[in-house]
Amino acid sequence: MEIWHNPRCSKSRAAKAALDEAGVEYTERRYLDQPPTADELDEVLTRIGAEPWEVARLNEPVAKELGLKDLEHDRARWIEIMVANPVLIQRPIVLTGGTAVVARDDASVRKALDSG
Repeated sequence: MEIWHNPRCSKSRAAKAALDEAGVEYTERRYLDQPPTADELDEVLTRIGAEPWEVARLNEPVAKELGLKDLEHDRARWIEIMVANPVLIQRPIVLTGGTAVVARDDASVRKALDSG
C-alpha cells in the first residue's frame, strides 16, 4: 500500500491518520517532492478509473494560469501538465494491489483499506 501525500493538506493528513489507525503498512510518497512520472500517473489514473481532468485541482493558481478549465481533453497532454505541476494532482491517493482511490473522505479510505 502506498499513499501519495501532501502533509499540508488536511484531507491528506486525515487519510494518513486513518491508515495509521488501521495498523496497515504503507509507503508514504510526498508527491510534491517526488512527482510521479508520466507512466506512473497514467497507471494510477487507470487504476482509479479516471481521466486526468477528473482528478485535477482546477482551483490552483497554476491551473488558472494554464487555462486548464478550457484545455482540450487530451489525456497525454493533461498527464504531461500534471507531472510538471504535481500540485494539480488531487490528493491523497491511496494505492493498493491493483486499485487506487482518491481518498478525500472516510468512505474512500475504507474502500482503499478493503481493497488492500
